[in-house]
Amino acid sequence: MSAAFIFIFVTVLLDMLALGIIVPVLPALVVSFRGGDTASGAAIYGLFGTTWAAMQFIFSPVLGSLSDRFGRRKVILLSNVGLGLDYVLMAAAPSLWWLFVGRVVSGITASSFPTATAYIADVTPPDERAARFGLLGVAFGVGFIVGPAAGGLLGDVSLRAPFWGAAALSLANAAYGFFILPESLPPDRRSPFHWRRANPIGAVRMLRSDPELFALGCAGFCAMLAHDSLPTTFVLYTNYRYGWGQKMVGLVLALVGVASIVVQGGLVGRLVRSFGERKAMAVGLFSGAAAMFLYGLATTGAVFMIGIVMTALYGLATPSLQSLMTRRVAPNEQGQLQGAIGSLNGVANMIAPVLFTGVFAAASGRYRDLQLPGAPFLLAATFLIAALVVGWRVTALRHERSAAL
Repeated sequence: MSAAFIFIFVTVLLDMLALGIIVPVLPALVVSFRGGDTASGAAIYGLFGTTWAAMQFIFSPVLGSLSDRFGRRKVILLSNVGLGLDYVLMAAAPSLWWLFVGRVVSGITASSFPTATAYIADVTPPDERAARFGLLGVAFGVGFIVGPAAGGLLGDVSLRAPFWGAAALSLANAAYGFFILPESLPPDRRSPFHWRRANPIGAVRMLRSDPELFALGCAGFCAMLAHDSLPTTFVLYTNYRYGWGQKMVGLVLALVGVASIVVQGGLVGRLVRSFGERKAMAVGLFSGAAAMFLYGLATTGAVFMIGIVMTALYGLATPSLQSLMTRRVAPNEQGQLQGAIGSLNGVANMIAPVLFTGVFAAASGRYRDLQLPGAPFLLAATFLIAALVVGWRVTALRHERSAAL
């Protein structure tokens, strides 16, 4: 495994740790600025989340295109520095508005994740990209498991302590990268920067330039939207249907994270080498759909738990889809492609909370007599089936061509 990949892995891991650290305390800090009014604080916290996703939607294509023009290294390091300084701002924020500004800046600087993915595409042969993307998924998983735990411990000291911890991680990561990280995109493979491409509309146009690429992008969007059903409604659903408390919810979510890490870190590469990206994508999407159906129909918590294995196999889908998409663009367009994917993910992140909580509210309220409180997961399953059909059909022709050669 190359030193460059190890750095990118560490970069994503530390960034996810930094993001995860503030998860347990940010809602409480927002509420404290509202004089302890939980209802008012919750509404503002929801606005914070939507704004953060909106910044991802807008700026992922910008940073991706900038990395195609100036190189990946500069964008990654500047984003790490910006993220670290932003956490300092939030740690010292004297008012709610300053905290809001910090979340806006955080959403912009965290948009460097697509650039990290483009870096992996630069330095990895096409046949190995799915495995490397899977390993990046491990960094995400570890960050979201360890980060909140560390944030909870620091939060017992002070509501602001986790922000200082996140700042230290991000700035240390930038310093580490300054001395270790080489550039992955040589000058002769770079492309000019154009605002008409470095925006969400331009990103969609870039995807639409190739019918297969656009179809795979749509499949990825449906998969991300479905994925967000779990973090959006899991707590509400399991408490309502199974009576699970915070301890049980935390243990199950940790188990989901560990299972996902095992699959993405240990199985993605092997299965892609055995089956190919196309079949690995199909197995992942089918497993995800089966898991969502099981979650939605499970009448007991024990049955619900069976779906964790299938959810873990769902981790095959995204790395395989991303790898298939990287094969359809030129080396000097990898940043723009990953920015477009990041922008689509931002849209999914904005839609999912409203969509799935709304469906759950209707299923547990107005339409309670239908006895389908798992309707959000059933809806997610239909998105995954749609992604599977689109992804399988659009890759069929190229697969047949390759088999004939």
